[in-house]
Amino acid sequence: MSRSGSTPENAAALDVTAAGLLGSGGAGRDAQQLEGTGLVACRERELAVSHWLLGAADDTETARAQWREQGIALLGCGGILSAVRIPAPLVWAAADAEDLETADGFLRRWFDGGAVFMDLHSHLYYVLVPGFATWRWSDREFPGVGCLGRDHFLGVPEPQLTRPRGRAYWSVPMDSPAELTYLDEVVELVRRGRAAQGGGYRRSAEDG
Repeated sequence: MSRSGSTPENAAALDVTAAGLLGSGGAGRDAQQLEGTGLVACRERELAVSHWLLGAADDTETARAQWREQGIALLGCGGILSAVRIPAPLVWAAADAEDLETADGFLRRWFDGGAVFMDLHSHLYYVLVPGFATWRWSDREFPGVGCLGRDHFLGVPEPQLTRPRGRAYWSVPMDSPAELTYLDEVVELVRRGRAAQGGGYRRSAEDG
């Protein structure tokens, strides 16, 4: 089905369902000419990651235009990727820090690779996980945390946006195409945050 609804910058959060989405159009982005071995390698990585992420878009050129014009492109969840949405206070509690630089450092140490970005407007973190991932925990157990799978769409920042400015940025940049986060690491992060907030964790029958 084609996508129609509000653009990412107009949404309260970067994730929306199929029922509430509006589309936009645009053209591609020219590669920048960078000098220096390190910069070239970084740009090549970003291009490879970009190409892989765009595999989740309905229209590649539209998504490229959204990245160029807004810094955020709408991608579909439930295919090559899904995302776990976590309120920032929960992540900050786990990191024992509200400073973004400190929290980002914590997340990069916590996760064995993977990819995490933050919506600076809604104060939500999005952890990218495999498309087949299933979130088995309820909002009562982990308030505000949810998994965005099929029929959800996510405003994903351009891979080169790795500093906290604009609408969203990568707290844990994806180092290579398809490098996603292990779901069990996400669960343990949420548990740590809940414990730090004093909410503890009530084990359910679904935990096994």
